[in-house]
Amino acid sequence: MSNVLEGKVALVTGGSRGIGAAVALRLAREGADVALTYEQRADRAADVVEQIKAVGRRALAMPVDSADADAMSGAVDRVAGEFGRLDILVNNAGVFLVGPVEELGPAEFERTVAVNVRAPFVASKAAARHMRESGRIINIGSNIAERAVFPGFALYAMSKTALVGLTKGLGRELGGRGVTVNLVNPGPTDTDANPADGPNAEMITGFTALGRYAAPADIAAAVAFLAGEDGGYVTGATINVDGGFTI
Repeated sequence: MSNVLEGKVALVTGGSRGIGAAVALRLAREGADVALTYEQRADRAADVVEQIKAVGRRALAMPVDSADADAMSGAVDRVAGEFGRLDILVNNAGVFLVGPVEELGPAEFERTVAVNVRAPFVASKAAARHMRESGRIINIGSNIAERAVFPGFALYAMSKTALVGLTKGLGRELGGRGVTVNLVNPGPTDTDANPADGPNAEMITGFTALGRYAAPADIAAAVAFLAGEDGGYVTGATINVDGGFTI
């Protein structure tokens, strides 16, 4: 455990499980107080909170539907108010709605765009009001944005590709304030939604250069780098943590 982020406050959306939970815990171990949002499984969110507190950091879990723009903005303001500041925002929450394009209707489209695109925009807009010099906004995308090897991913890939533009645009806009904005694209990662021992895991692994899935901690390590001082001269960048999936 280090104190690289001592005195910092972070908000991780979708932080109750998988990559989000790993990011929340890594930032806490680096010294940050951490708030997180979740939509379901309050028990898992509570468990992450307890783990954060166990390393001596303040923690807060908030039930938020990321598709609700007012709730998302309100969560950011609440963190800044209760913790006294906001230094790091990790836009991790997302939905994964896939299928043949003919079968994806307006409801799937609206939900995907609301959670995967609008929510990061809304949260970043709210965070920018509170961030000081050395603020960090880190978006979590997907390797699918750069290499869609399976059919049925058009909607999801579109939504994650939008984060490239958001990252670059905000990076330019907020750079003068000393706030960096970056994008991390995970590749196949061992989570509940895509387990490394799942039915398609062997085929998915075959697309990587390293021949294995990532652990959520691998993604969290990249986020921690960007959140800390060592990542202070990186902005508007996309970092693929995908085991060579997009080579």
